[in-house]
Parts: sequence; structure tokens; C-alpha cells
Amino acid sequence: MLVNIRIDFKIADIETMESSYTMFDSLIDEIHEKIDIIEEVTLKTCNRYEIYLIVDDNEGDVDIPTSAFIVQKDDNAINHLLRLSSGLESMIVGEDQILGQIKNARKKAIKEGTIGPKLEKIFTKAIHVGQSIRKRTRINEGGVSVGSGAVELIEEKYGSLEGKNVLIVGAGEMGTVVSKALLDKGTNAIVVANRTFDKAQQLANELNGLAIRFDQLDASLEKIDILISATGAPHTIINKKRIEVLNPDHLANMIMLDLANPRDIDDDIHDLSVQLYNLDDLRYITDKNKEQRMKEATKAEVIIDEETDLLKDAIRQMEVTPILSSMNIEAEKIRKQELEKTLNMLDLDGKDAKKIDYLTRSLTDKLYFTINNNLKRAAANNDKQTIQTAKKLLLEDDN
Repeated sequence: MLVNIRIDFKIADIETMESSYTMFDSLIDEIHEKIDIIEEVTLKTCNRYEIYLIVDDNEGDVDIPTSAFIVQKDDNAINHLLRLSSGLESMIVGEDQILGQIKNARKKAIKEGTIGPKLEKIFTKAIHVGQSIRKRTRINEGGVSVGSGAVELIEEKYGSLEGKNVLIVGAGEMGTVVSKALLDKGTNAIVVANRTFDKAQQLANELNGLAIRFDQLDASLEKIDILISATGAPHTIINKKRIEVLNPDHLANMIMLDLANPRDIDDDIHDLSVQLYNLDDLRYITDKNKEQRMKEATKAEVIIDEETDLLKDAIRQMEVTPILSSMNIEAEKIRKQELEKTLNMLDLDGKDAKKIDYLTRSLTDKLYFTINNNLKRAAANNDKQTIQTAKKLLLEDDN
């Protein structure tokens, strides 16, 4: 059984997402204690926490001890992941970043040894569908992303960014996406601060910007018009006390955009008249291409429905593959043993021996033909009772 447990921006604002961060980890620990997890992939981004689990069908109705998270199973969970990889479940419909995040979640699970054949097939299909939809539709027209949305938000509030000094705090995935979205906006400087200076330097080189060490952050704020923070810190790193030493007029003209979760910037800086925005504000940006992308989303949904059906069939066939494989291996083992005994009793030349070999193969194939077809049909019809019976008859060993 496939189970998806998640919380995202659709049901939670940034404050709720923050409080759910540790709750989500605790929930997963609790599920591990109660249920035998066969496979597992976790996906965490700035505006969603998700986990995909494969559990034994014998678990029955998996009791997930939560009302704060969405829980979907089997077909619904598959459909959600395919929609997610295609950008249909994103805050900015059609954005490309989520596809890379799904790829990274799969890679991480492979590295940690938590992914198995079912989730491997499901995630590989999701990545393929996400790539295919972006080629077959214009769902991502305009290179939309949370980063480009962030820049658009600043432009709506600030006007032109030409000549503005920008400070990016955090050289991780989100900081990189935002930085690259700023490249064509005519900003004077993109200064990158990161706890790991080498990483900051690497990103600054890509942007023709400047890297500073994290402890130089305060000294640079007097020259900055726009600050975008996207670190992975577990607590706020910028607050009223830290910036109240700056010139009040400068503060009043600054914009700060917090794209971190948990948040990097404390709400108390509002007391200093700083314009502060966070992930929640991205929901309301003016999206010039949204109407066109929503039309493309309709085309994408047709593809997703088709691919969902294909993936469901493939997963169901996986249920009987071990049974068929075991049965065929055992049949071939017996065939060879009996063939060898028979050939040892008969004085046959090579040509006749081949005829006997062909005869035994043909008999074995015909004897198991109906069983093979019936099991495959049971898988296609999701006939779990027949599959379970076959497992007991052909796989389970009384010894």
C-alpha cells in the first residue's frame, strides 16, 4: 500500500508550516513505531513537507495519528505526485523548481537505502511525467519559479530594481534561484552571505557578484536596498535589535523578503517601518502568465490521468512478478533435473536430445500458461484475494 502524508501552503500559512516542522518529524517517528515501513521517500521544501511510504497491505486501514496533515493512499497518492512533479500543485503553477526537488528526494532516499522497487518506479515515472509535460505543453512558459515570483513581488512593491543593491543571505537552493532571477534586473551588486564562505563565493562567481562572510552581514546592511533571506537556520537571524542601529530613512526604504521556513526574519522589524514580505505574500503576486498556464494545466491533467492509469497497472503487475518469477524458476529447475535423468537413461544423439529438451520446455510453458495469464489478469483487476492465495500456494514455505 502506498501512503502519502503531507502539509503544504494550500492548507497552512507560513506560521503553521513553522509549527508543523518538528510535528511532522515526530509524526513520522510515531508511524515508524506503529507500522512496518517497507519503503520511504521524504520531500521537504520551503512550502511543503511530504512523505511517501510503502507499507504491507496486511496493515489494513493504516491509522495515521493526525488531523493536521493530508493523508492519501494508493491511486490518489500517485495522482498527487504526478501533479506535483508537473507543477500543478505549486504555489506558482508550472514552476520548474519542484521537479529538481523531487529528483533530489529520490537521490537522497537511494543514498540512505530507504527506497525500494515500488517507490523507485513511482518516482521515476513522476520525474518522466514532469519532464514530458513541460515539453508537450507550455505549463512553465516564462521560466516561472518561486525565485521569479519573489522578484516580481519586489518589483510590484518597489518599482524598477535597476541600480538597487541586493543582499542574498543563504547560498542554498532558494538563494540560488532568487539570485539568478535577479540577474536581468539591472541591480548594482548581488552580495551573497552564507555560513559556508566557499559556497557563497561559488554562487557570487556565477552571478558576477561579491561574497562576504556571515559575520560581515551587519556591516553591509547600510548599503543594501533589498535583502532576500533563504537560509536553513532553525531560528531567526535578523531582528529589530540587529538592524535598529541603521539610519531610519534607510530602513524605511528597504525591502526584506524572507523565503525561509522556518523564517529568518523576525516580525518585530515591522516596528522600524521596514517593508517585510514572506512566502505567504507570494500567493498574491500579479502573475502575468497565469491565465495562459492554467489553460496549459488542463492539457497537463489529461496527460497525468493517462499516466496515472499506466503507472497503477505497472505497480499492480509488480505484485505478481515475484510469484511468476518464483514459479518459473522452480518449474525450470524441476524440468532440468528430470530432463537430465531421462537423458542419462537413454542413448540419444545430440539431435534427439535437443528434441526432448524442446518437448519438456513446451510442456512446462503450456502447463503454466493459464496460471501466468490468470495472475496477470488478477493484478490488472486489482484482485488482491487471488494474488494473496497465489502467494500462499507458490511462495510461502511451511518449513
